[in-house]
Amino acid sequence: MDFFIRAILGVVLICTATGSGANAQSSPVKIAVMEDMGGPLSASTGNGSVIAAKLAIQDFGGQVLGAPIALVIGDHQNKADIAVGLARSWYDTDNVSAIVGLGNSSAALAVRALSREKSKLDIVVSGGSSDLTGKACSPTGFHWVYDTYALAKSTGGAAVRAGSDTWFFITADYAFGHALERDTTNVVLANKGRVLGAVRAPLGTPDFSSFLLQAQSSKAKIIGLANAGNDTSTAIKQAGEFGIVKAGQKMAGLLVFITDIHAIGLQLAQGLLLTEAFYWDLDPQTREWSARFFKEHKAMPTMLQAGIYSAVTHYLKSVKAVGSADPAKVAAQMRETKINDFFTKDATIRSDGRVIRDMYLFEVKKPEESSKPWDYYKLIAKVPGSEVFRSLEEGQCEYELKR
Repeated sequence: MDFFIRAILGVVLICTATGSGANAQSSPVKIAVMEDMGGPLSASTGNGSVIAAKLAIQDFGGQVLGAPIALVIGDHQNKADIAVGLARSWYDTDNVSAIVGLGNSSAALAVRALSREKSKLDIVVSGGSSDLTGKACSPTGFHWVYDTYALAKSTGGAAVRAGSDTWFFITADYAFGHALERDTTNVVLANKGRVLGAVRAPLGTPDFSSFLLQAQSSKAKIIGLANAGNDTSTAIKQAGEFGIVKAGQKMAGLLVFITDIHAIGLQLAQGLLLTEAFYWDLDPQTREWSARFFKEHKAMPTMLQAGIYSAVTHYLKSVKAVGSADPAKVAAQMRETKINDFFTKDATIRSDGRVIRDMYLFEVKKPEESSKPWDYYKLIAKVPGSEVFRSLEEGQCEYELKR
């Protein structure tokens, strides 16, 4: 299978997967991956998400409905206006059938609003705000991997129950960080804990010293990092330099990826509690797919990159099943069909677009416990999706309420 790449609109690439039996006269079915391709969230998404989407298209055979499958790639640069501009161009000019990825909740929420307005299909894999299945839900919108509510309930709830009942938040100052702080605060309070304060840091902050000093002076047992990507790595590294953990406070990474642990190193990250939807070393299927991904990307996949493969595959199966790329028909088929792949077993999609899947609570290993490259996690608990995700009633999905 060949991928032909050409640049359009400066930051957008089109990669067309051409199967050997594709009808050259058929218009391609276009799927777009929109992510942070070079900024603070790119290690967990970025080119790895593109590779995962290509693997999904290759495994599907490169064509659907007798037409080639095209992959459109765009960089939202963590800006909602750029994300909307790309999405509008793709929908209006390039006949894109679905947009997947959308790391950065501000970008995801903005594209969701446009997709809902135009009755287009979007699958948020990387963005985390639980509002995506609440006030921003859509009949043709999906939330695939995790959300801030699930992270808060799993990691936050476990920490409070273990005795870490006072919290101080260092929060990324955009929609995702705000939602994660809000949802974790609710979990802490529900478990009889207290929140002693919070500070907000701009996305891409290079120096967390002032924020860490405020957290340290609060005397909170837990410093909750309501951020992601490079921001999380930087904060944990600098906390280590300040001796915060050695002095007795704990760090809770509310959204941490395996690429973050790789960047931080086990010496500084050991003992960190975190929640993931996927780990490359869970079982033979995850190891087999991750080895394929590693060969292409030279890093083990994050849950977001693995989630892209799952989302694209489920979408293409649904297009084939209904015999059309019509967003409403495909969305209905996606909801009616269980998800079964190396990433997700027997997962269902709720009417508000929330994928109900198991999550995993991990603890980062000590250096001496790691026996091979990328061997970073100890499984603490498998948390059923029915327990960790917000209920449909709590979410208050607007269109669901009107049914």
